[in-house]
Amino acid sequence: MKFWDTSAVLPLLLEEKASAACRRELRSDPAMAVWALTRTEVVSALRRRERAGEMTAAQVAEVLRRLDGRAHRWTVVEALQDVALRAERLLAVHPLRAADALQLGASLALFEDRPRGRIFLTGDDVLADAASREGFTVIVPR
Repeated sequence: MKFWDTSAVLPLLLEEKASAACRRELRSDPAMAVWALTRTEVVSALRRRERAGEMTAAQVAEVLRRLDGRAHRWTVVEALQDVALRAERLLAVHPLRAADALQLGASLALFEDRPRGRIFLTGDDVLADAASREGFTVIVPR
C-alpha cells in the first residue's frame, strides 16, 4: 500500500503531465491510502479551476463522479488527533504548509511512525523532501 498525497491523486482524475506516471504507480499497487481530507482538497482544486475558466461545470461534475468511484476503494486515514499531533511536530522541523503537514502526518499515522520501506507519492517537491527526511521512499510522478 502506498500513501497518495492530493497532488498525486489529481493526475489520476485529470489528464496532466504526471498522469501516465501516476497510472503506472497505481497499476503496480492498486491499494491506495489517503488522508481523510484528500477528497476535500481535490474538490477545492477542481472548483478553483472552474472559477478560473479552465474547466466547465460539466467537466467538474464528470471528474467528481470519477473521484467518487475511486474513493470507494481508498484506505482513509481518519485519526484526526493522531494526525494533528504528528503534523504539529512536522511543522516545527520542515518548511511545510498546514495541509501538507497533515498529509505527511496522516501517512506517519497510517504506518505507525515506521516509514522505512513505505512509499509516499506526491507532486510537491517541498513535501517530497520532508517525507524523504522522515524516512519514506518518495515517488514524485513526472
